[in-house]
Amino acid sequence: MTWRWRYENANGGEVLDGPLPREIFPSQADAESWLGENWRTLLEAGVEQVTLLEDDKVEYAGMSLRVE
Repeated sequence: MTWRWRYENANGGEVLDGPLPREIFPSQADAESWLGENWRTLLEAGVEQVTLLEDDKVEYAGMSLRVE
């Protein structure tokens, strides 16, 4: 099993442009920890929300990077 983040715009469309990191993680905890350290950089690069994938299965979707 591998875990990764899909980067999305505000409408849920995948963000593919730009030099975004394409990290692969061995666990959900590692993926979530990485996001906690890097969400500001992603937001500055135009990512509005993220979806966590385990292989190709969505674990959870549409998590905003904006502070409410």
